[in-house]
Amino acid sequence: MRIVYGMNPVRELLRAGGEGVSELWLAAGGSRGAAFAELERLGRGARAKVRAAPRQKLDRLAGTDRHQGVVAVVAEFVYSELDEILEAARASGRPALLVVLDGVEDPHNLGAIIRSAHALGAHGVVIPKDRAVGVTPAVAKASAGAVERCRIARVTNVSKALEALGEAGVWSVALAMDGERPLGEVDLTGPTALVLGSEGEGIRPLVRRTCDLSAAIPMGGELDSLSVSASAAIALYEASRQRGQ
Repeated sequence: MRIVYGMNPVRELLRAGGEGVSELWLAAGGSRGAAFAELERLGRGARAKVRAAPRQKLDRLAGTDRHQGVVAVVAEFVYSELDEILEAARASGRPALLVVLDGVEDPHNLGAIIRSAHALGAHGVVIPKDRAVGVTPAVAKASAGAVERCRIARVTNVSKALEALGEAGVWSVALAMDGERPLGEVDLTGPTALVLGSEGEGIRPLVRRTCDLSAAIPMGGELDSLSVSASAAIALYEASRQRGQ
């Protein structure tokens, strides 16, 4: 079982059908308003057990006090297969757009990237099984519920996943400070995988060599780098802009 907490993540989970939700816990007492009434209605519609409890109980369930008075108990997260993301891209009628992450460890970064990927039209996010964060309650909270809407694949080997994408006709672009070309000069209108590395080390050399090319985000200020989640959002926006989405 897993825990999903926070108003938006739980609302999106329930709006997406609430599959796997067994219990919905809402903070007891006080004026809870229309938002809580909607959650209760959605929870009962998903056949979850809707319960009220003191916030201290919710603190223990969520493992944090940042739950906003809403905690859901859900079945384990089901990751997609890489082929499923490619099939979803084909079914959409749009060129594939994926985000491939090489070792992102911060749950807030991963959640923000998943949120940007969903908002800007990516068909899915690919993460490694080892030395990287998976879909945790903190990731779901940071994504504002996008983990329930965005396909996420977990692969054993990032380089091999990029090779498989290449065989499927997907062009891989590594984002790096020393990229060969400015991002705006790279054609992102065809099937594309945007590849980003970990917070500390960036993209590993083998993964970078597997990519078709590298691109840099031009920097005009005194700082020489951006967070991985900011870089992903910029790259996704550029892809969306080029595609006229």
